[in-house]
Amino acid sequence: MSNLETLELPLIAGDVTPCCPPVTSAALSEADSVRMATMFKALADPVRLRLFSRIASHPAGEACVCDIQDVGVSQPTVSHHLKKLRDAGLLTSERRGTWVYYRVGPAALPAMARLLTTG
Repeated sequence: MSNLETLELPLIAGDVTPCCPPVTSAALSEADSVRMATMFKALADPVRLRLFSRIASHPAGEACVCDIQDVGVSQPTVSHHLKKLRDAGLLTSERRGTWVYYRVGPAALPAMARLLTTG
């Protein structure tokens, strides 16, 4: 059982910019700190970070699990790590036939970047 849950990152009026202010501009609220800690915690594992990087840098903007699973761990372990990334709101997925395709969640990178920006 995971202590991570699927997170919905709040967006501003149709933009992909998250509502969380930069960490240098004000103290984070409890809700924002939990939301962002969950995302960073999911990326704190080297295998998850490699999987996330492979998906984020894939030329098509999405990657089939069959194209990214060679990260030095078994296929069930890859599935476990991808689920953790999905549950943290970092990835979205879509099943097409027998394969699952992954994309970076639309608000994931802007949320982390904005939090770490000085402002």
